[in-house]
Amino acid sequence: MTTTPEVPVAVNDARGRVAELHAIREEVRRGPSARATEAQKAKGKLTARERIELLLDEGTFREVEPLRRHRASGFGLEAKRPYTDGVITGWGAVHGRTVFVYAHDFRIFGGALGEAHAEKIHKIMDMAISAGAPLISLNDGAGARIQEGVSALAGYGGIFQRNTRASGVIPQISVMLGPCAGGAAYSPALTDFVFMVRETSQMFITGPDVVQAVTGEQISQNGLGGADVHAEVSGVAHFAYDDEHTCLEEVRYLLSMLPQNNRENPPAVEAHDPADRRGDVLLDLVPADGNRSYDMHKVIEEIVDEGEYLEVHERWATNIICALSRLDGQVVGIIANQPASMAGVLDIEASEKAARFVQMCDAFNIPLVTLLDVPGFLPGVAQEHGGIIRHGAKLLYAYCNATVPRISLILRKAYGGAYIVMDSQSIGADLTYAWPTNEIAVMGAEGAANVIFRRQIAEATDPDATRARMVKEYKAELMHPYYAAERGLVDDVIDPAETREVLVSALAMLRTKHADLPSRKHGNPPQ
Repeated sequence: MTTTPEVPVAVNDARGRVAELHAIREEVRRGPSARATEAQKAKGKLTARERIELLLDEGTFREVEPLRRHRASGFGLEAKRPYTDGVITGWGAVHGRTVFVYAHDFRIFGGALGEAHAEKIHKIMDMAISAGAPLISLNDGAGARIQEGVSALAGYGGIFQRNTRASGVIPQISVMLGPCAGGAAYSPALTDFVFMVRETSQMFITGPDVVQAVTGEQISQNGLGGADVHAEVSGVAHFAYDDEHTCLEEVRYLLSMLPQNNRENPPAVEAHDPADRRGDVLLDLVPADGNRSYDMHKVIEEIVDEGEYLEVHERWATNIICALSRLDGQVVGIIANQPASMAGVLDIEASEKAARFVQMCDAFNIPLVTLLDVPGFLPGVAQEHGGIIRHGAKLLYAYCNATVPRISLILRKAYGGAYIVMDSQSIGADLTYAWPTNEIAVMGAEGAANVIFRRQIAEATDPDATRARMVKEYKAELMHPYYAAERGLVDDVIDPAETREVLVSALAMLRTKHADLPSRKHGNPPQ
């Protein structure tokens, strides 16, 4: 590989020096070779520079250390010292706002991380933290550079330490565009959002060959750690797309809803959707009968600006919805039970999904709107043995610890501990509203009647008739729509058609909310 280009000028001449500089820059821009580029394209993948061009506003990228080369020797490394050392770092703009980015160049050492490579990443991460701007990593690397030994591993340690230091300070987004194996997978896991592309990106700690050798299981790379696996099964990926263009465009869309750092509010936009728009269709979307299902997505679409929202973890733990959207131009985080999936119950995965989303929103000053229709926690031996107590406590902790504006709206069922956990007034929601179809209770009327009136039902000549009468009595006494409002546990019962107007007004009032947490090093959340 050529490391110093031939230039037909005198090296002591200023113009000659500039010509030499431009020749070197052109070599950096081209990359290692046409053959390496063709191999990258043959895999259906863009080059690192093409990805950066798609991500950033046109003409805004400023590269840092493009002339960096490694100083390692042995195993033939001294004869291969390409510029950039396999990673492109710098800053640019997305929607006119500064972001920092690093992109592995798979054409150089397979994007593997060596000492110089790691130092470049460390530097750009430090710059992002100091400048208070988002950091996006475009990952396409083969892990640690084996030829450099422990120096490469130490480079990952520096990345992990900075990921942790930046957590909750600046948005961190990992875009998986190729393989990511071993310890390298922990950096994306430490960031706020993970994007993946089907067929071309994989993440796993141990690859298929190791899995087969140790366990005897045979599986492909995509079957073990592909985009669909992590988007649907493991929950590692927040978003999965079919191609790189769509993926990077969605990264830009996500950035449009995030602040630059934890000291700023999310960017507001001019709203064209009237704040007082009525939603009469909501009266028909949600059945009053608690046993009938419906799609909560349609409720969200009716409430938010232009019906647009970005769902996070759309295909994992589908019994709860987490989404970023806008109300009157202001960004909000929406957490909603999904009756169309598992009747909207809370389970281990739903609790973890919602807890992480609540923490992210709180870290970046995004108000929370919670839509409740929850029949309780999922019962079962697997859930209890899997730790539903501590996993459910994660969501409880996240809500109780959040200081951003918090509004909850009870659409229909709100039973038991799940009602308390889903940002009830008793754990600190600023405002709690309910529709006249709400049922707030310790449990459903049928279950409650069976417990309270067990003896009467057992001794009755007609147990079924007695049970039905007791259920009706319990509903009339403790589960009517105004029971909680009469006791101050709900701030108001509202017309569903006025939901958007009520939420917009309440959020406007809460925009200047200020709340301090107790002085402490940090909490000790349930794990």
